[in-house]
Amino acid sequence: MEYRRLGKTNLRVSRVCFGALTIGPLQTNMPLPEGARVLRYALERGINFIDTAELYGTYRYIREALKGFNGEVVIATKSYAPTAEGMRRALEQARRELDRDVIDIFLLHEQESEHTIAGHRPALEFLLKAKSQGVVRAVGISTHAVRGVRAAVKTPEIEVVHPLINIQGIGILDGSRQDMEAAIREAHQRGLGIYGMKPLGGGNLWPRAYEALEYVFGLKELDAVAIGMKSVSEVEANIAAAEQRSERGFLIEQAKGASPRKLHIEPWCEGCGRCLEACPQEALFLGAEGKAEVDRDKCILCGYCGAFCEQFCIKII
Repeated sequence: MEYRRLGKTNLRVSRVCFGALTIGPLQTNMPLPEGARVLRYALERGINFIDTAELYGTYRYIREALKGFNGEVVIATKSYAPTAEGMRRALEQARRELDRDVIDIFLLHEQESEHTIAGHRPALEFLLKAKSQGVVRAVGISTHAVRGVRAAVKTPEIEVVHPLINIQGIGILDGSRQDMEAAIREAHQRGLGIYGMKPLGGGNLWPRAYEALEYVFGLKELDAVAIGMKSVSEVEANIAAAEQRSERGFLIEQAKGASPRKLHIEPWCEGCGRCLEACPQEALFLGAEGKAEVDRDKCILCGYCGAFCEQFCIKII
């Protein structure tokens, strides 16, 4: 396993980052022992970097997987909280539920531009204070937008950026894949730690998985790539892709297993519209019957919408 220093931080991370969203309630909702088993296997195979978020509901999986594990582990989490008090609660929740005194990386979740960062300034200031107190080790943002990456470059306090990048540009809000590549290069030159997300476009790129993984691991500016994994075979395939092992093609094909996932909306949807507001891709709309429908060309299968559905009628299957 290749390890890199994450930008100018003192954090040493594996090139493959375990994206914990996939195992949790917003996506496959794996039983706790099974999800923790896959994550523990990844740790034992040398993946020392885990990406999660307050929204994902996966802290319990990580805590369970870490029981009795003595190796080095770097955990990144995120919160949408815009206020100092909201971020304080988010940080304390992460520390409590992960059973860790220090959170390695804390990100402002889904920042689209310099304006959203400015709107979250109180939360950022709280994280910077927490870092000065030794409770957080590095601070940054996650983003689906080219403008978000460029805003991070212009914000001196930000050390880590977690951008959406994949071979087809699926999910990039405000530009092409090439635009995002240029922004990532700029961030790298400024010394930011960069780890990519959605290399398989939320599962939409499974048919092109070999090519898609070759692409992201070929981007030298990415210190790591967060990939959602829900099986031992997927862990092995992603490690082989990162290491460019000769058998990676076979392992990737073996890991594909079932057909690509899709967003499913139950017929009892009441058309409240909360999911529309929550979708960062604007992939949901109210159809002719007043119920939520999905534009599959825009959906990146993040599952965020499901967290806002009070009727539990949205799921990824």
